[in-house]
Amino acid sequence: MSLATGLGVSLATSLPGGWALKDGRLPPGTALLGLGSNLGERRERLRRAVDALQEAGLEVLASSCTYDTDPVGEVIEQPSFLNACLLVRTDLEALELLDTVKRLERELGRTRDEVRHGPRAIDIDLLLVGDRELEHPRLKLPHAQLPRRRFVLIPALELDFGLRLPDGTSLADALAGLSLEEGVRWAGPPLALAGAPAPR
Repeated sequence: MSLATGLGVSLATSLPGGWALKDGRLPPGTALLGLGSNLGERRERLRRAVDALQEAGLEVLASSCTYDTDPVGEVIEQPSFLNACLLVRTDLEALELLDTVKRLERELGRTRDEVRHGPRAIDIDLLLVGDRELEHPRLKLPHAQLPRRRFVLIPALELDFGLRLPDGTSLADALAGLSLEEGVRWAGPPLALAGAPAPR
Protein backbone atom coordinates (compact mmCIF):
# COMPACT_ATOMS: atom_id res chain seq x y z
CA MET A 1 0.00 0.00 0.00
CA SER A 2 1.39 3.41 -0.90
CA LEU A 3 1.28 6.44 1.34
CA ALA A 4 -1.06 8.07 -1.15
CA THR A 5 -3.63 5.32 -0.72
CA GLY A 6 -3.02 4.38 2.89
CA LEU A 7 -2.10 7.51 4.79
CA GLY A 8 -1.88 6.77 8.45
CA VAL A 9 -1.57 3.01 8.09
CA SER A 10 1.28 1.58 10.15
CA LEU A 11 2.99 -1.53 8.85
CA ALA A 12 5.14 -1.64 11.96
CA THR A 13 2.23 -2.47 14.24
CA SER A 14 1.96 -5.93 12.67
CA LEU A 15 5.66 -6.76 12.42
CA PRO A 16 7.09 -9.91 14.03
CA GLY A 17 8.96 -9.93 17.30
CA GLY A 18 6.92 -7.32 19.14
CA TRP A 19 8.36 -4.40 17.21
CA ALA A 20 6.77 -1.11 18.27
CA LEU A 21 7.56 2.58 18.34
CA LYS A 22 8.22 4.26 21.68
CA ASP A 23 6.34 7.59 21.58
CA GLY A 24 7.01 7.67 17.84
CA ARG A 25 10.73 6.94 18.23
CA LEU A 26 12.55 3.81 17.09
CA PRO A 27 13.40 1.46 19.96
CA PRO A 28 17.00 0.34 20.62
CA GLY A 29 18.23 -2.37 18.29
CA THR A 30 16.29 -1.10 15.29
CA ALA A 31 17.18 1.21 12.42
CA LEU A 32 15.55 2.98 9.50
CA LEU A 33 17.53 2.66 6.26
CA GLY A 34 17.05 4.45 2.96
CA LEU A 35 17.80 2.70 -0.34
CA GLY A 36 18.29 4.39 -3.69
CA SER A 37 19.56 3.68 -7.21
CA ASN A 38 19.39 5.36 -10.62
CA LEU A 39 21.57 3.10 -12.73
CA GLY A 40 20.62 -0.06 -14.61
CA GLU A 41 17.81 -2.27 -13.32
CA ARG A 42 17.01 -0.09 -10.32
CA ARG A 43 14.51 -2.35 -8.57
CA GLU A 44 16.81 -5.35 -8.95
CA ARG A 45 19.61 -3.32 -7.36
CA LEU A 46 17.39 -2.48 -4.38
CA ARG A 47 16.30 -6.09 -4.09
CA ARG A 48 19.92 -7.23 -4.07
CA ALA A 49 20.65 -4.70 -1.33
CA VAL A 50 17.87 -6.21 0.81
CA ASP A 51 19.36 -9.68 0.28
CA ALA A 52 22.86 -8.43 1.13
CA LEU A 53 21.69 -6.78 4.35
CA GLN A 54 20.03 -10.02 5.44
CA GLU A 55 23.09 -12.06 4.52
CA ALA A 56 25.18 -9.65 6.63
CA GLY A 57 23.11 -10.53 9.68
CA LEU A 58 20.51 -7.76 9.77
CA GLU A 59 16.89 -8.75 10.18
CA VAL A 60 14.89 -6.78 7.63
CA LEU A 61 11.49 -6.33 9.26
CA ALA A 62 9.66 -4.41 6.53
CA SER A 63 10.07 -2.60 3.24
CA SER A 64 8.12 0.37 1.98
CA CYS A 65 6.84 0.52 -1.57
CA THR A 66 9.29 1.84 -4.14
CA TYR A 67 9.09 5.40 -5.47
CA ASP A 68 10.42 6.99 -8.65
CA THR A 69 11.94 10.30 -7.57
CA ASP A 70 13.42 13.40 -9.16
CA PRO A 71 17.16 13.99 -8.63
CA VAL A 72 17.98 16.61 -5.99
CA GLY A 73 21.22 18.25 -4.89
CA GLU A 74 24.14 19.35 -7.01
CA VAL A 75 23.45 17.24 -10.14
CA ILE A 76 19.92 17.59 -11.52
CA GLU A 77 20.56 16.38 -15.09
CA GLN A 78 20.61 12.63 -14.47
CA PRO A 79 18.13 9.72 -14.51
CA SER A 80 15.44 9.57 -11.85
CA PHE A 81 16.04 7.45 -8.76
CA LEU A 82 14.15 4.51 -7.33
CA ASN A 83 13.89 4.84 -3.55
CA ALA A 84 12.55 2.79 -0.65
CA CYS A 85 12.93 2.59 3.12
CA LEU A 86 13.56 -0.44 5.31
CA LEU A 87 13.04 -1.16 8.97
CA VAL A 88 15.76 -3.46 10.30
CA ARG A 89 16.74 -5.07 13.56
CA THR A 90 20.45 -5.26 14.43
CA ASP A 91 22.79 -5.58 17.41
CA LEU A 92 25.43 -3.44 15.69
CA GLU A 93 26.38 -0.06 17.09
CA ALA A 94 25.87 2.91 14.75
CA LEU A 95 29.45 3.11 13.42
CA GLU A 96 29.61 -0.67 13.02
CA LEU A 97 26.38 -0.52 11.05
CA LEU A 98 27.83 2.27 8.90
CA ASP A 99 30.90 0.14 8.15
CA THR A 100 28.63 -2.75 7.19
CA VAL A 101 26.46 -0.77 4.76
CA LYS A 102 29.48 0.94 3.18
CA ARG A 103 31.05 -2.47 2.56
CA LEU A 104 27.82 -3.73 1.05
CA GLU A 105 27.57 -0.66 -1.20
CA ARG A 106 31.02 -1.45 -2.59
CA GLU A 107 30.14 -5.10 -3.11
CA LEU A 108 26.94 -4.06 -4.90
CA GLY A 109 28.78 -1.85 -7.39
CA ARG A 110 29.19 1.58 -5.83
CA THR A 111 32.57 3.14 -6.69
CA ARG A 112 34.69 5.76 -4.96
CA ASP A 113 35.00 7.96 -8.07
CA GLU A 114 31.30 8.89 -8.20
CA VAL A 115 30.39 12.57 -8.47
CA ARG A 116 28.77 13.93 -5.30
CA HIS A 117 24.97 13.73 -5.74
CA GLY A 118 25.58 12.15 -9.15
CA PRO A 119 24.38 8.83 -10.64
CA ARG A 120 25.02 5.79 -8.47
CA ALA A 121 24.39 2.09 -8.52
CA ILE A 122 23.23 1.91 -4.91
CA ASP A 123 22.80 4.06 -1.82
CA ILE A 124 22.22 2.56 1.62
CA ASP A 125 21.75 5.43 4.08
CA LEU A 126 21.41 5.26 7.84
CA LEU A 127 18.44 7.53 8.55
CA LEU A 128 17.70 6.60 12.17
CA VAL A 129 19.41 4.16 14.54
CA GLY A 130 17.09 3.66 17.48
CA ASP A 131 16.62 7.01 19.19
CA ARG A 132 20.34 7.74 18.94
CA GLU A 133 21.64 11.26 18.29
CA LEU A 134 25.22 11.31 17.06
CA GLU A 135 27.69 13.91 15.77
CA HIS A 136 30.74 12.12 14.41
CA PRO A 137 33.13 12.97 11.54
CA ARG A 138 31.82 9.89 9.68
CA LEU A 139 28.17 9.88 10.67
CA LYS A 140 25.40 12.21 11.76
CA LEU A 141 22.24 10.80 13.34
CA PRO A 142 19.49 11.40 12.55
CA HIS A 143 20.50 11.76 8.89
CA ALA A 144 20.58 15.49 8.13
CA GLN A 145 18.36 15.14 5.05
CA LEU A 146 15.69 12.95 6.66
CA PRO A 147 13.27 15.80 7.57
CA ARG A 148 14.08 17.77 4.40
CA ARG A 149 13.50 15.37 1.50
CA ARG A 150 10.16 14.06 0.29
CA PHE A 151 11.84 11.07 -1.37
CA VAL A 152 12.89 9.90 2.11
CA LEU A 153 9.91 11.01 4.18
CA ILE A 154 7.19 9.45 2.01
CA PRO A 155 8.51 5.85 2.15
CA ALA A 156 9.55 6.27 5.80
CA LEU A 157 6.07 7.40 6.84
CA GLU A 158 4.53 4.58 4.86
CA LEU A 159 6.24 2.22 7.31
CA ASP A 160 4.85 4.09 10.30
CA PHE A 161 3.01 7.41 10.09
CA GLY A 162 3.84 8.13 13.74
CA LEU A 163 7.61 8.24 13.23
CA ARG A 164 9.46 11.00 15.08
CA LEU A 165 13.05 12.13 15.34
CA PRO A 166 14.80 11.54 18.68
CA ASP A 167 14.04 15.16 19.63
CA GLY A 168 10.33 14.53 19.13
CA THR A 169 9.96 16.21 15.73
CA SER A 170 7.11 14.60 13.77
CA LEU A 171 8.18 13.37 10.34
CA ALA A 172 4.59 13.81 9.14
CA ASP A 173 4.75 17.48 10.12
CA ALA A 174 8.12 17.80 8.37
CA LEU A 175 6.61 16.36 5.18
CA ALA A 176 3.60 18.68 5.38
CA GLY A 177 5.94 21.67 5.46
CA LEU A 178 7.82 20.78 2.27
CA SER A 179 7.18 22.06 -1.24
CA LEU A 180 5.60 19.66 -3.73
CA GLU A 181 8.19 20.59 -6.36
CA GLU A 182 10.33 17.55 -5.51
CA GLY A 183 8.66 14.83 -7.57
CA VAL A 184 7.95 11.52 -5.82
CA ARG A 185 5.83 8.96 -7.70
CA TRP A 186 4.69 5.51 -6.59
CA ALA A 187 6.61 2.95 -8.67
CA GLY A 188 5.94 -0.51 -7.26
CA PRO A 189 5.12 -2.72 -4.28
CA PRO A 190 7.42 -3.33 -1.31
CA LEU A 191 10.66 -5.18 -1.91
CA ALA A 192 10.48 -8.91 -1.17
CA LEU A 193 12.10 -10.07 2.06
CA ALA A 194 13.76 -13.44 2.60
CA GLY A 195 11.21 -16.00 3.71
CA ALA A 196 8.27 -13.81 2.69
CA PRO A 197 6.14 -14.18 -0.45
CA ALA A 198 6.85 -11.64 -3.16
CA PRO A 199 4.34 -8.75 -3.01
CA ARG A 200 1.91 -8.42 -5.88
